[in-house]
Amino acid sequence: MEISYKKLLENNKTWVNDMTRDDPDYFKKMSKGQSPEYLWIGCSDSRVPANEVTGTKPGELFVHRNIANMVVHNDLNLLSVLAYAVEVLKVKHIIVCGHYGCGGVEAAMSNRQYGLIDHWLRNIKEVYRIHQDELEEIDDYTQRLRRFVELNVVEQVRDLSKTPTIQNAWRKGQQLYIHGWVYDIHNGFINDLEVSYTNANDLPEVFKLEASH
Repeated sequence: MEISYKKLLENNKTWVNDMTRDDPDYFKKMSKGQSPEYLWIGCSDSRVPANEVTGTKPGELFVHRNIANMVVHNDLNLLSVLAYAVEVLKVKHIIVCGHYGCGGVEAAMSNRQYGLIDHWLRNIKEVYRIHQDELEEIDDYTQRLRRFVELNVVEQVRDLSKTPTIQNAWRKGQQLYIHGWVYDIHNGFINDLEVSYTNANDLPEVFKLEASH
């Protein structure tokens, strides 16, 4: 176990040498700040590294990850990341990216108890409840799970557009787009679900927030 741990430190030294060999001022440039154009809200799954699957470099992608790429309305971690990305960094695109074969989504599809994580899974179960009729028409388990992953992303995109942070940015005329994607761990490709929001017009009236005074 100790050898495995130290391997990461050795990998770090190799990475630093590689980066500075190609560009001696690389870390000097990185230390001056960041101005990413994208916020990535993805799953914590170790098989879905945001920068690698999008071909982006350090400094290009602001990242938040949690189990099953959820946008939970009382998650202060997510909301703080969102506020900083939108209000300070002025990102132009927010991408919610799920992935096929997501363990969190699959766990939410079952009735098994897992412990503390059950409180988190309840948010995903709500997505199943909303789309229960469609999902239970799919007899094949794998295909049902794949569709559940997609519908979960769709709902998280919608939930993002309901937040005050997003709606205030749109009200001020800030250029901001929200997208829903699913990464396929079986072939490496990203599936664009073509569910995007650029304003609050398509939301039910009850979710459209008035300007604060």
